[in-house]
Amino acid sequence: MSIILNIETATSLCSVSLAKEGTVLAIRESLEEKSHARMLTVFIDEIMKEKGMGPKDLNAVAVGKGPGSYTGLRIGVSTAKGICFGANIPLFAIGTLNIICNQLLLTSDQKTRAVLNKTSTLICPMIDARRMEVYYALFNIFGMQIKEPVAAVVDQQIFIPLLEKGYVVFTGSGMNKCKDLLNHPNAFFVDHIHPSAGSMAALSHKAFQDNEQVNLAYFEPFYLKDFISTVPKKHLPI
Repeated sequence: MSIILNIETATSLCSVSLAKEGTVLAIRESLEEKSHARMLTVFIDEIMKEKGMGPKDLNAVAVGKGPGSYTGLRIGVSTAKGICFGANIPLFAIGTLNIICNQLLLTSDQKTRAVLNKTSTLICPMIDARRMEVYYALFNIFGMQIKEPVAAVVDQQIFIPLLEKGYVVFTGSGMNKCKDLLNHPNAFFVDHIHPSAGSMAALSHKAFQDNEQVNLAYFEPFYLKDFISTVPKKHLPI
């Protein structure tokens, strides 16, 4: 059995959930700007008390590992490590772009579901970085990652080779940088998808089952700082 505390702070959303066997028991979230340092431990305390649990009742802690905000990631990871050290339980790290993808796959919006039912559709979760830069990765409609996370400068050509083959669903906080640039019939945009600790629960449960814990002493967030300044116009490597 797995009772896991999930923490996601890589973006503007400060999100915490408590889950049993991948099913969310309690969740707290806030999109308030720069609230992570102030709200994270409050949220953790609230959901643990709500379920009458303490750190010793947990089997593990899972944290969103990034990419994303440097400050947000440091807050989330340091808090997760502190709980794990104190309770002597393992830590699991889940990619933030994977969490966004999973959140999208849980949507009930009919138009989005219709696009996601096409086997050729790709999912492109994006996290806003700076200026015209984003972090992104590519997934198929089953949530399988087919391109590792990269940092890129968005331009008009970067996704054209993929869009010529079928739908690409763009979502996440970096998506708005692409809307005006990607004027293509196969570019599909889904707003208001955040890396929620709620949709993280199934991913952390699987990581727990597969024993994919990270080294508690040496684990560091996945910052992905290196940006590519130019993008090949002939093809997008996958």
